[in-house]
Amino acid sequence: MTVEKIEIDTLVIGAGQAGVATSEHLSKLGVPHLVLERNRIAERWRSERWDSLVANGPAWHDRFPGLEFEGFGDEDFVPKEKIADYFEAYAEKFNAPIRTGVEVKSVVRNEDCPGFTIETSEGVIVANRVVAATGPFQKAAIPPIAPKIEGLTQIHSAQYRNPQQLPEGGVLVVGAGSSGVQIADELQRSGKDVYLSVGAHDRPPRSYRNRDFVWWLGVLGEWDAEAMKPGTEHVTIAVTGAHGGNGTVDFRALAHQGINLVGLTDNFDGNKVTFRSNLVENVARGDQNYLNLLDAADAYIERNNLDLPKEPEARKMLADPACMTDPILELDLAEAGITSIIWATGFRVDYSWLQVNAFDDAGKPAHQRGVSTEPGVYFVGLPWLSRRGSTFIWGVWHDAKHIADHIATQRKYLEYRDPSQLSADD
Repeated sequence: MTVEKIEIDTLVIGAGQAGVATSEHLSKLGVPHLVLERNRIAERWRSERWDSLVANGPAWHDRFPGLEFEGFGDEDFVPKEKIADYFEAYAEKFNAPIRTGVEVKSVVRNEDCPGFTIETSEGVIVANRVVAATGPFQKAAIPPIAPKIEGLTQIHSAQYRNPQQLPEGGVLVVGAGSSGVQIADELQRSGKDVYLSVGAHDRPPRSYRNRDFVWWLGVLGEWDAEAMKPGTEHVTIAVTGAHGGNGTVDFRALAHQGINLVGLTDNFDGNKVTFRSNLVENVARGDQNYLNLLDAADAYIERNNLDLPKEPEARKMLADPACMTDPILELDLAEAGITSIIWATGFRVDYSWLQVNAFDDAGKPAHQRGVSTEPGVYFVGLPWLSRRGSTFIWGVWHDAKHIADHIATQRKYLEYRDPSQLSADD
């Protein structure tokens, strides 16, 4: 397909969950639009996730309102490939105007007329509005402390697929959010010697008193929190849907299973890596987050007189493993037999193609619930776009609705015509 010159009211860039949701809402409102995707629909779910990944929330929660996952029960945790298939099916359901295989090179505001000119790999598009729906996982973030050691395999979690892709030997996994924990667990179960570097984190119970943690965060109003609590900007969440969602992430249990826990990775000097002495502190902070949610859940049950079974065993903690009572602060990679490092250290956004005044001094999108400081430019699919729930699939759907409503409202204003200037034929 060749795009010579297209004029469209709204251009949506990206056909992941954010782009598909935006397209659905724009379609319902009758807004002419086009969605461009440089790869396939929901490509990152297919090619930038490890093979065994499943959703971190149950199927009844991690989906759009208009379609259920075919072949899965409400309490199932859907595999990544089926999630990608789901978004393709959802787009087909309302005949989304998506064009795949088209990369956006640049977006600039027009100087002599309204709207924007978009340079793509297949031609030029002129649009009145642009929605950046490329999400938060655009560029893998590997910290500058990463060592330059010949023969040491280093990959980001986005490049990890399965244990078989790594060479023989042990693995250091840096980062203990959901990705790092799940990858470390899989590698250890495959027979590898694993070291897991643990930073500040929250670790909610997978379920408590017969309700999944996503339900608890819903009824307790946590999903609707509109801003992070002070001091939590660098706190990751450790939760997993692996193994059928049976189990809460418990770092002591991981250590007793055979994973070597260490503190935050601090520095490399040749083959030697040093860790901060904050492992016990980080685990204790995660424990407190866990217990706080149990307390809030108990109070909610009592306040609302709910008939949910008590679960006293949920408050029992395993004994501190040796790696916590005698923390490892320094490690020689060669002596420890570590041949690989997996950096589960998150992502950063890349909007170098969006050449408009829609960013703050730090280069981050400047917006209010996705409506940017640059008129006609919108963002969808970012964490905390409107609230904590923006991170989840269903949260993206609701954020996209707000953006589509805003666009439809702006169109109504621009379509206004002064009655006194209308001709008899109008």
